[in-house]
Amino acid sequence: MISYDVWAPAADRVRLLADGQLYAMERTDDGWWHPLDLPTELYRPDIDYGYLLGDDDHPLPDPRSRRQPHGVHALSRTVDLTALRTESDWTGRQLAGSVIYELHIGTFTEAGTLDAAIGKLDHLVSLGIDFVEPMPVNAFNGDHGWGYDGVAWYAVHEAYGGPEAYRRFVDACHARGLGVIQDVVYNHLGPSGNYLPRFGPYLIEEAQTPWGSQLNLDGPESDEVRRYIIDNALGWFDDYGVDGLRLDAVHALVDHRAKHLLAELAERTDRLSAHLRRPLTLIAESDRNDPLTITSREAGGLGLAGQWSDDFHHALVTNLSGDTSGYFADFAGLGSLAKVIDQGFFHDGGYSGFRKRHHGQPINTALVPANRLVICAANHDQIGNRASGDRPRTRLDQRQLVIAAVITVLANQTPMIFAGEEWGASTPFAYFTSHPETELGEAVSRGRIGEFEAMGWDLSVIPDPQQRSTFENSKLDWAEPGAGEFAELLAVHTELLAIRRRYSAITDPAFTASEVDFDAEAGWLRIRRGNMVIAVNFGELTTLVPGGTEGGYDDAELIFAHGDVEVAESLALGPHSSAVLLLS
Repeated sequence: MISYDVWAPAADRVRLLADGQLYAMERTDDGWWHPLDLPTELYRPDIDYGYLLGDDDHPLPDPRSRRQPHGVHALSRTVDLTALRTESDWTGRQLAGSVIYELHIGTFTEAGTLDAAIGKLDHLVSLGIDFVEPMPVNAFNGDHGWGYDGVAWYAVHEAYGGPEAYRRFVDACHARGLGVIQDVVYNHLGPSGNYLPRFGPYLIEEAQTPWGSQLNLDGPESDEVRRYIIDNALGWFDDYGVDGLRLDAVHALVDHRAKHLLAELAERTDRLSAHLRRPLTLIAESDRNDPLTITSREAGGLGLAGQWSDDFHHALVTNLSGDTSGYFADFAGLGSLAKVIDQGFFHDGGYSGFRKRHHGQPINTALVPANRLVICAANHDQIGNRASGDRPRTRLDQRQLVIAAVITVLANQTPMIFAGEEWGASTPFAYFTSHPETELGEAVSRGRIGEFEAMGWDLSVIPDPQQRSTFENSKLDWAEPGAGEFAELLAVHTELLAIRRRYSAITDPAFTASEVDFDAEAGWLRIRRGNMVIAVNFGELTTLVPGGTEGGYDDAELIFAHGDVEVAESLALGPHSSAVLLLS
């Protein structure tokens, strides 16, 4: 349904510019403005329009614009979202038991569009993926970027193909049995093209997050700001048919109301899910390690279905790479990895040397299933926020990359794979921007260089985010998975995902379903689930993993092996080797 209504409580006059003509608007007591005597022919798609506030003669785009064909500073364009909906027998997909694949539309293919991404979906199906998670696709200023500087939250970035292409992408995913989890940002707006403060008190200018002004979630007139966010979230589900949302950095959502925005959003999402009769999923990114985020509302929590687990990533990568710089220092030793597998959070109220304070709270594992934690060996942040955007292949050998896959894919938590990880892509995923404003672009470049210069990095390895080559070099090379170690690692991921689907012990969501043992000195870690044993050697020397039963491993069936593996009463694992066995 096309609407020209706009919330602008501070304006003393609002005029609508539509199809080249000006129309008066009338204010109601709630701060909404409605057009007067608007011709019916304007209620159709492809009408360019904007709003003139007060005596300003420069039209501003619609805060709820569905399309910005000429950029975020230009006029909006009407879209008939009901016409984009298609009949489908898709009944959705639940998060529990599933595997997520995170990708960036602009670098996933050479063309960098939604339609081009459709051409690679069969690869994900053959791999064994359940959900596709695009990084933000809302409109931002410039041609290419990560998407977290979006300013038109309701519009799909034009360079990706706009709203019609996005609907085609979702439909194509569903036709192949793939769900879609869309990454969205509600904690800040980008630095260019944010006109929301001209319309109303969307922001608290004096309160800053690391990325910009804080959203007004609990101050005067915040009801409509919350409505703006919730309507946007529900629109992805209802208008575009997506199955889940990944909510960026929810720890930056400052809300002192009795009902937190996230609890309200979860409640509204569940209501819409009941109406649409398909699962709808909310996944938070949060560094608070607060188990209430993923505890049900009935048990006093916020009721979200999932949360990214940075602890898992840090524990795994630290033990594979030996990197103990920065926040990795807290995770040195196999005990950290064993703990996150066994209990979910590593930081669960103990002291964090990196933060120099106590951090987190323990998960009540009797109330919270393990699959509410989304785990990974790599994601856009953990690659792109490195100085050169280099991937794990640059610092891990092939066997270590396989260990990362074994521990992640065969977890009873929810695995996520970052695009290209399945073959150990050699291409970087750098931080890239395309701010058209010279001053802003230079400031971003200086800030990036300064950040890593202060940490002692060689400045020659740090790509300039504003250079187009930084973006182009981050595109996946789809010739890689066809040969050599790339093809081998792709086959390993495919095999592991097939094993995950075949054996119910892997996806048993109870934390108590996993028994974790390790020997830090010998370098081995063993996970027991039912009659399945997952064993890996993080060390540089051959190690013996003790038997999982009284008779040892003599009668065990080896269903996966990589590296040097010998099964006898004890399990011999060569350096960086891994094995999966079924005990008799």
